Order: sequence, then C-alpha cells, then structure tokens
Amino acid sequence: MQLTQFTDLSLRLLIYLARLPEPGMATIAEIAEYHQVSRNHLVKVASSLANQGFIMTTRGKGGGIQLARPANTIGVGEVVRKTELNMNLVECFDTPNNQCRLIRNCFLKATLYEAQRAFMTVLDKYTLADAASLDANIGLSALSL
Repeated sequence: MQLTQFTDLSLRLLIYLARLPEPGMATIAEIAEYHQVSRNHLVKVASSLANQGFIMTTRGKGGGIQLARPANTIGVGEVVRKTELNMNLVECFDTPNNQCRLIRNCFLKATLYEAQRAFMTVLDKYTLADAASLDANIGLSALSL
C-alpha cells in the first residue's frame, strides 16, 4: 500500500506544527520551504486539514497555521483515514464497481482486507505527538529488512 502525496504532505505539515514551540504557529511558505514542496499544493492540504479540524488558520500579519488540538490527541490513523480518498487495495474492495470474476471463490480478498486492517491498527496505536518526537526510533528496526 502506498499513501498518496496528499496524505504524506498532511502528515508532514502536522508533524512540523507539532514540533514547534508554543504557540506553535507557522506559515505555509515556511513549511513549503522546509519540505521543499509546492506552496500551492500545501495550501490545498492546509485547507483540507483546517476543514477537518486538525489545524486552525489565522489570516493577516502575524497569522499562520497551528494545531487545533494537542498533538497527543491526533491519531496517525485518524489523519490517514481522513486524507486518503480511496483505501481500496484492490478492485474487489469497491463493491459497486467490482468487475473481478474471481470474487465468489477468492481467498485473496479476505487476506488483503485483514492486512489493510492490520496496517490501520498499527497506525491507530500512534499519535501525532509520537510521530513528532525528535528522538523516536519507533519501528526503525523494521526498516532494516
């Protein structure tokens, strides 16, 4: 499974804000420069995150964006669910549009669904505060396959 660029940028923007000292306010331009990403794309991400209640925006001089709630109350799984438009790993997960001829006798669908559920269960164990921890070595042993 691969998360979309939109979800990736959403998580990076939230982590950036979580790492700021109080009051934790930053500008889109500052975050875009830090991550070397398009300012225009980051504006769309920030707008979506504001609409979903993850961040607050303040216009004008001295304005910017900041977390709308404490980082330890924002689940990584929650962010992924709200930013990923399509969590269907395979065609058969989309029942109305499924054209797979194997659907009636397929072991794979249940297996992939279980794997997706396990993926989200792991993400649900962590908060934005965990992800923003500068000394976090969570899961790094899994990267050395």
